[in-house]
Amino acid sequence: MGWTDRLRPSKESAVTTVYAQSSETSPNASSLDQPSVIYDGELTYNRVQAGNGSGVAYQEAAGAPVESSSPLGYEVGWVTILFLNINQMIGTGIFSTPGSILKSTGSIGLALMYWAIGALMAVAGFGTYLELASYFPNRSGSEVVYLEQAYPRPKYLFPIVFAVQSVILSFSSSNAVVLSRYVWRIAGKVPSDWEMKGVAIAAYTAAVIYSAGVVVHNRYSLWAVNLLGAFKIATLVFISITGFVVLGGGVSRITDPGVNFNNAFAGTTSNGNDLSSALVSIVFSYSGYQNAFNVVNEIKDPVRTIKKHGLISVAIVSVLYMLCNVAYFAAVDKQSFSQSKEIAAAVFFTQVFGSGAAETVLNVLVLLSAYGNLLAVLIGQSRMIREIGRQGVLPGTQFWVSTKPFGTPLGPYALKWAMTILMIVAPPAGDAFQFVVNLQTYPMFILAMVIGVFILRRRRTKSNIPRSQFRVWDVLLVFFTLIQVFVLVMPWWPPKGGPYAGDVSFWYATYCVVGIGIMVICGLYYIAWMYVLPKWLGYSVRAEIVTAEDETTATHRLVKVPLAEVAQWDAEHTESGELRRRGTTTDSDSVREQKT
Repeated sequence: MGWTDRLRPSKESAVTTVYAQSSETSPNASSLDQPSVIYDGELTYNRVQAGNGSGVAYQEAAGAPVESSSPLGYEVGWVTILFLNINQMIGTGIFSTPGSILKSTGSIGLALMYWAIGALMAVAGFGTYLELASYFPNRSGSEVVYLEQAYPRPKYLFPIVFAVQSVILSFSSSNAVVLSRYVWRIAGKVPSDWEMKGVAIAAYTAAVIYSAGVVVHNRYSLWAVNLLGAFKIATLVFISITGFVVLGGGVSRITDPGVNFNNAFAGTTSNGNDLSSALVSIVFSYSGYQNAFNVVNEIKDPVRTIKKHGLISVAIVSVLYMLCNVAYFAAVDKQSFSQSKEIAAAVFFTQVFGSGAAETVLNVLVLLSAYGNLLAVLIGQSRMIREIGRQGVLPGTQFWVSTKPFGTPLGPYALKWAMTILMIVAPPAGDAFQFVVNLQTYPMFILAMVIGVFILRRRRTKSNIPRSQFRVWDVLLVFFTLIQVFVLVMPWWPPKGGPYAGDVSFWYATYCVVGIGIMVICGLYYIAWMYVLPKWLGYSVRAEIVTAEDETTATHRLVKVPLAEVAQWDAEHTESGELRRRGTTTDSDSVREQKT
């Protein structure tokens, strides 16, 4: 048996552990008592640790390498954790979707129940992400990492599929469009389609320039997120208090503030498509509770810190959402509110305060809220795309990974800007908002990630990997899974008025087909890149670790190795793609040779 044949225990062998050194000779036995490498069939788990104080963790070797020190710094404290989540959760959803949710559910009572279900879903989702973060507390990017580690075989399948999907759907056009609508409402003018799109483009461009650090340091862009988050909380608190005043009869414009709550479940729908559409809008409105997990490697002691302050952010938003909906329903009659679509909050302002200065001030606050959402989403998703770049599955690795010259990932920001501008300009203005909301919340990858929790639990137990800091309650995990299944399946149920009677003017399930089509494209891309082309051109794809000059920025780069050189390549590199030092034998090599 040659040396390259001994690189790994056989598939039938039991779990194998390799220790860097014994605790008897180690000055730091608490960490080195844990094995440096764990083999389980075809999988290899390396012990890894970063500079964010997260401690020792294990990840499958095919994953992108852990960076010893975050090139983006450690500027994310507890306040920023709160407002990264709050800014993404309180974007345009609470100001734009309550009307469409009421229209879909058919009744005030069921609409309020949906908002309550959304709060429970956010808590369950937050716990699910926190468990996954406790497994991999030294890498940013959330879903990028969790899918990569839950589904490491076939190699690079999920990283490639998720990368293609993320590139195609890396736009925030819906929020930019709503922001533009409020700008024109403040201006008191009904814009043309291109005037509306022009303002949306300008607003998003300004957000990208600011977030990318072109005019400020990364630290100050995070401060802006915190400040705008405080404005959002103040806005929702004001709306909530106004609702209590209305219910107490303190607004003369509202003659019967409790009428909508009489027989609150009258008109409740039983149509599956309507119910699923409402839940999609709820998912969109609560989306953002996971944003802090995108910057895990920029947080000191991330699991403990996010567990406390991330949950507080979910609780604050959930309570304010319920109070704001009560305020809306107290002030605006049911029929008018169900037709309000993207500008539900503006209808509320007009009904309570009239068309004067108060309405303008409140619309400005909503505009700032939308802008804060753009900044928070940009910061979180730029880290996701950078982590995809670190996996090596996108061409031009350095473009995605580099943080020069401003200490921010300019490549991901540039992609976000280009795709958002395209999606603002290309779709018809009338249907663009709802279609984009539906497409981006179609939960194929989220469902895969949730199922991945069960897979990781079983696999880590089998491999005797130490228990992580947090584990979500099973009942919440099952509930979150069922929500994703419901949102995935029910949109195929036809609406009451036929195939063209949905919430867009074209076929009701178009976004489902588009979502599946994107997955098919991703799968075809993977097969072509990893199998068809290598077989045709006579090479095999391997990953190597590339470290920048600062020795902190580490990334994978997928390279083409001629078939005749594959055995030598495998002999010279570890499973994670790190070059072995010549003339030395690692601990894992020694154990593998002893086993063979």
